[in-house]
Order: sequence, then structure tokens, then C-alpha cells
Amino acid sequence: MRTLFLLTMLFVSLHIAKAQQFSFELWHEGKAVLESGDTLRGILKYEQSQDYKGDLLQAKVRGQLQSYSPRKVLFFEIFDSSAKRYRQFYSLPYSENNTYKSPVFFELLCEGKITVLYREKLEYRTMSSPYGYYGTTSRLVLVNVYYLLKPDGTIIDFTGRKSDWLRLMDGREKDVKAFAKDNRLEFDNKYELARIIEYYNSIVK
Repeated sequence: MRTLFLLTMLFVSLHIAKAQQFSFELWHEGKAVLESGDTLRGILKYEQSQDYKGDLLQAKVRGQLQSYSPRKVLFFEIFDSSAKRYRQFYSLPYSENNTYKSPVFFELLCEGKITVLYREKLEYRTMSSPYGYYGTTSRLVLVNVYYLLKPDGTIIDFTGRKSDWLRLMDGREKDVKAFAKDNRLEFDNKYELARIIEYYNSIVK
């Protein structure tokens, strides 16, 4: 009986891992504005490469599949049905090692006194088995990667830790922490973080 239970739990774990899908693996209703000035409307699928060199936007328009690098795209917007919200992406020049800059896709999370950009990254993380019998297991997870867009257009990597966000807030940390607590918002949740930053931006205009 115990062996059957363990095998069943293992099967369920593998099935869940296999069934997991990320937003960039799906097609979304949306539109894209190209560098040429043309606007496309249709079904979009985006890729954000781990090394910043292979970003790609695919579009299905009137039955035709078209692909565009960030050099050919100014902006695109999708309705992400998994997140139940619109998401906006911009092609912006960026250099990972402060040398030659090339366009890559960034999602605009919030804009104002603090403007936050976002990219998705996949990493394998070692986790304890939820069933207690298998020790640890390796799982592919989506990691939030944040950036700050400065007024001069410079894009800066940002750790995204709560203490680091609060240090950016020019003496309004208490107000922001109270807002987050009252609304039960967490700094490590992408969309809840956006609400927190938007609140800060609204009180420092």
C-alpha cells in the first residue's frame, strides 16, 4: 500500500511539472507597432532569451506567421489570459556588461518617479519534496528579474529585494509599508509590487 501511494504521488508530481506552462509559451491576443510605423493586430507570442541575444516576437496575422527581432519592433501589447491583464513591452537598448548596447524586449511594469522594467528568466531550483519521502527535487521555475529605467534612458539591473525597494523611496518608506500592509501586498509578487510602486509614484508627484 505504501509503495502504491509513493508511486501515485510521484506520478502526480511529474504530471504537474509537465503540465506547467509559462506565459511566453502561449499565444496571446495583441498588437505590435513596428519600427517601420506599421501596426499589426492578431495573435502574438514573445520570447525573452536568457542571454538577451535571441529575443523574438512572432505574430499570426490573417493566417500568416511573421517573426520580428527587437530591432524591428518599437512596442507590443498582449492580453495575458493567464494573468487576466494587459501587458506592455518595449524594445529598448541594453548592455549586460556596459559595452555595446542592442535592443531587447522589456515589459513596462510601472512608470513615474520610479520606472520599473521586467524580464522573465527560467532557473532550475532545488526544492524539498512535498511528500516527505523523496528528499529534494529539481524544478524549473520562473524568476522575476527587475530593472530601473533612469530619466536619461539608462537601464540598471536591480535586485528586487524589499529593503532595496524601500531605500529608493526618499523618506516615504513608512507610508509605503503601511499601504502594503493595509492592502496585504507583497514585494516579491510581481503585480503586487507594481501596485506598491504605483502608490509611491502617486504620492511624490
